[in-house]
Amino acid sequence: MSFQIMQELPRPEEIKKQYPLSSTALKIKANRDDEIRKVFTGESDKFLVIIGPCSADNEDSVCDYVNRLARIQEKISDKLILIPRIYTNKPRTTGEGYKGIVHQPDPEKKPDLLAGLIAMRKMHIRSLEESGLTAADEMLYPANWSYVSDFLSYVAIGARSVENQQHRLTVSGIDIPVGMKNPTSGDLTVMINSVIAAQSEHTFIYRSSETHTSGNPLAHTILRGATNKHGNAIPNYHFEDLELLLDKYEQTSLKNPTTIVDTNHSNSNKIYSQQPRIAHEILHSRKYDARIASLVKGLMIESYIEPGNQKIGCGTHIYGKSITDPCLGWDKSERLIYEIAELC
Repeated sequence: MSFQIMQELPRPEEIKKQYPLSSTALKIKANRDDEIRKVFTGESDKFLVIIGPCSADNEDSVCDYVNRLARIQEKISDKLILIPRIYTNKPRTTGEGYKGIVHQPDPEKKPDLLAGLIAMRKMHIRSLEESGLTAADEMLYPANWSYVSDFLSYVAIGARSVENQQHRLTVSGIDIPVGMKNPTSGDLTVMINSVIAAQSEHTFIYRSSETHTSGNPLAHTILRGATNKHGNAIPNYHFEDLELLLDKYEQTSLKNPTTIVDTNHSNSNKIYSQQPRIAHEILHSRKYDARIASLVKGLMIESYIEPGNQKIGCGTHIYGKSITDPCLGWDKSERLIYEIAELC
């Protein structure tokens, strides 16, 4: 057979019961959700910084990183809301390579989805309860939302998933902000259409049930750069790109027309060290034009404890260094966060 059932996975309610959030953590999430929601509705002028590793591959180093963010959050809480990236599912362009902790709780071993779901929940819950910061994760599999809905405060839909109907419809039933990235082609219309779908109500099949959703008014766009037919990166964070996106939004009746700008990926041509420069340009554009300031609600930054990245399967592993895309190191990340706070 082409499909081989390896093992039955527990239903979301079962695994949530086995690995529950404390009442304190649930209160933290409710407060954080409200604070973040107000940024997207315009009730708050705070700026979002969605920052963290390309992939959350190791519980100890990820929690160490998030706890460092928490200490900074206390100092700049009047200006910024820090949302740690704890990305546990990683899309792979060719289908090869490390797909995240949900697939491989140990990157050096074979996939184990049951152990991965448990590792994912334990890491997110530990991070939240130690730091007081609720996190962002990427939705690679729409059906996985039911496993993480109780602790996430932000969800990202990747460039290769944004055109997928099931992703769009699932987002329409989520009650926290969800960012829809532009596709790798860079077509802003595709991205805008995904937001229209996500903000609308739908009836569809979700986890074997007929499901109705009311629409997610907090769905929005993420600019992450594009790739042309020659494979060259095309950034879309410049002032003119932001103006174009604003024009696209104004042609619709979408609620809360906002965007987050990704400072890495095709915007930096994956040259991670360029992220501070790109962040500064975006903040300058916000200062220059009040309409752009209203549009751009935050930045997405790839950052970890050690700069760069490393390969797996080599017998050695550097603590806090990315095993997927290269990331900004902690020292420069900390400096950048304080600079963003000063400029906002």
